[in-house]
Amino acid sequence: MPGLVDVHTHFMPERVLHKVWAYFDGLGPLTGGIEWPITYREEEAERAALLRAFGVRAFTAMLYPHKPGMARWLNGWAAGFARRTPDCLHTSTFFPEPGAAAYVREALEHGTRVFKAHVQVGGYDPADEALDACWGLLAEAGTPVVVHCGSGPAPGRHTGPGPMARVLARHPRLRLIVAHLGMPEYEDFLDLAERYAEVRLDTTMAFTGFSERMAPFPRRALPRLAALGDRVLLGTDFPNIPYPYAHQLDALAELALGDDWLRAVCHDNAVRLFGLPDTPEPPP
Repeated sequence: MPGLVDVHTHFMPERVLHKVWAYFDGLGPLTGGIEWPITYREEEAERAALLRAFGVRAFTAMLYPHKPGMARWLNGWAAGFARRTPDCLHTSTFFPEPGAAAYVREALEHGTRVFKAHVQVGGYDPADEALDACWGLLAEAGTPVVVHCGSGPAPGRHTGPGPMARVLARHPRLRLIVAHLGMPEYEDFLDLAERYAEVRLDTTMAFTGFSERMAPFPRRALPRLAALGDRVLLGTDFPNIPYPYAHQLDALAELALGDDWLRAVCHDNAVRLFGLPDTPEPPP
């Protein structure tokens, strides 16, 4: 392959990222009390260099607010990160608050290529009317949005397939990327992907030894995942993972769904979705 495209990596302001790490270190409720040692605590530039060394040719800056008033500030930071990191797909986010549609439109006008929403951390209903215009803008623009909407590692008030199903019923052309394959409601989110042609799933943490202990993927559903091979995308959660980066790749290879499936997931599907050149540019 020319390289990997990882649609679920986290870059955010350092003080915000350090708070995320402290949360995992403290065994917060989202970890279910399971130890979650962060493997890659390097500084920002070194983390980006590590991804390139792993063979990643394009990646994202999945960042997300947990309260009103944060999203616009995070989007400003992410725009600066994208300018100084040309192999990062310019990422933005939003929150159900007054003015959300305005800053989503502004982010799109300034070249955002992917959005991130975290229903669990944000504690909001994605079908909230305050977000309806945002989903509409994204659907109209054809800009993908990665949404943590499954109930793993611990359920929230608005996690699970129901809320996002209501969003898709109103915006069926939305290019939704379900994070973590929808863990642990894998089969319910496969249902959504089979129903809506623009729904995709990312592999973040799925099939790893860590996640299989908490929420094993049902092997009876592997043929369905194989059949959706053109709409499954590599995601890893780097750097916030409790194992080496290569373990995610090994876990996917061990599914034995074929070289064509693996290449599509790790490279071709995202290249097509984001319009990346077939020949990778030299890393910065």
